[in-house]
Amino acid sequence: MDQKLIIGGVVLLIVAAIGISFIAPAEPATTTVPAGKYTTFAQCIKDSGATFFGAWWCPHCKEQKEMFGDAATLLPYVECSTTDGKGQTLVCIDNGIKNYPTWVINGATTTGTIPLADLATQTNCPLPE
Repeated sequence: MDQKLIIGGVVLLIVAAIGISFIAPAEPATTTVPAGKYTTFAQCIKDSGATFFGAWWCPHCKEQKEMFGDAATLLPYVECSTTDGKGQTLVCIDNGIKNYPTWVINGATTTGTIPLADLATQTNCPLPE
């Protein structure tokens, strides 16, 4: 009888472990940008007069920022969402921003995450290798 309880307990632990592995989300893969790699690039984008409109809750905005690593703080970013996520700031309403991210570069408006190479071309800023 004791042996059956031990085997039953082991089986229960194995089943529980398998079940937890299906429930627990896997950690998302992250790519790390070397510190300082895009500092000059981000500053050039800002100096070009480009504007990056986004919202704190927007996953595509987060993705765009993550492309720049620690240089994301240098981007010409304008927050469009109110702190409760239910409204839009006046600057974004005035600029007609409807989707995030929205980039305004040289008077042209582009929505969605923009590859760094495209940002380089549109802003005439050299992209580091």
